[in-house]
Amino acid sequence: MDATIVPKVQKHYPVLLKEIISVISPQHGGTFIDCTFGQGGYSKKILDFENTNVIALDRDIESEKIANQLKESFENRFIFKNIKFSELSNLKLKNKNIKAAIFDLGYSYSQIKDPQKGLSFEADSKLNMRLGLNSYSAEDAINKLDEKELEKIFKFFGDEKEGKYIARNIIKERQKIKIDTKALVKIIDKSKKRKNFKVHNATKVFQALRIFVNKEISELIFGLINATKVLKKNGVLGVVTFHSLEDKIVKYFFKSLSENKSISRYAPVTEQPETLLNLKQKKPITPSDDELAKNPPSRSAKFRYAIKKTDFYNFDTDIEEQFRKYIEIENYGDKL
Repeated sequence: MDATIVPKVQKHYPVLLKEIISVISPQHGGTFIDCTFGQGGYSKKILDFENTNVIALDRDIESEKIANQLKESFENRFIFKNIKFSELSNLKLKNKNIKAAIFDLGYSYSQIKDPQKGLSFEADSKLNMRLGLNSYSAEDAINKLDEKELEKIFKFFGDEKEGKYIARNIIKERQKIKIDTKALVKIIDKSKKRKNFKVHNATKVFQALRIFVNKEISELIFGLINATKVLKKNGVLGVVTFHSLEDKIVKYFFKSLSENKSISRYAPVTEQPETLLNLKQKKPITPSDDELAKNPPSRSAKFRYAIKKTDFYNFDTDIEEQFRKYIEIENYGDKL
């Protein structure tokens, strides 16, 4: 008998799947947008219901392999587009009867473990972190941005309290060598005064770089705006977040459009409702004990959703202004 140990493949679990299906009700049919196709968990489940159609998006071209398999089974009901979800408006869905748009902002096990993507601080690889359709990598950022810019990235995108010292030591070290994953982890370890034995020292910096490289803040903001536009009356906008900054953006967007007047400049005031969205519940839905036991990485997941009260396509929102400082930090990448 061959004694070779075959590595166990991590099973992919679509986070909060049961809860999401309950909210979007695909049993009634309709067209659904899976804004973050990934491993296809949400799309597959929705297509299990008759009279459903799915338009799936993902910036990672690797997802197309799984999408092509799904296309074979649901040729006339499934479409995949290799685009960023901020580009939703380019699909010309204004006149389609979109019942729900779902975002899962997490990363699959296969993405995290892919050495080519370089998302993990455990990888012995280049600092890449590009998830597709990117202009620059984490390596570009670490080796070219100045100290103040790096400090702000670590502070605002990773909540890294010692970002100043880490940035300073990166500048010193890169005068000697080109910094890769291993070198960056070593710099972070040396820079951190306070050690956290529950969380790896590099976690926050790597999160910050991933957000920066993929422009995740502006992507989320424009993804939310464009998804809300294409939804029809009673359509559901649902988002699963995994860290506090994402959740803060989603929470603000939902709150502002459900509590404040979201008057459109494109239609007469007399024809408009006072608010665009309806929140059935203000608190996020979190994984059950059963899901946590099966899929521990889901512990930080939060699902928020809102229901559109009208067919209005254009509306006003101040979300860009509210999170302007984050967008300005993302724009450091324009010079790379």
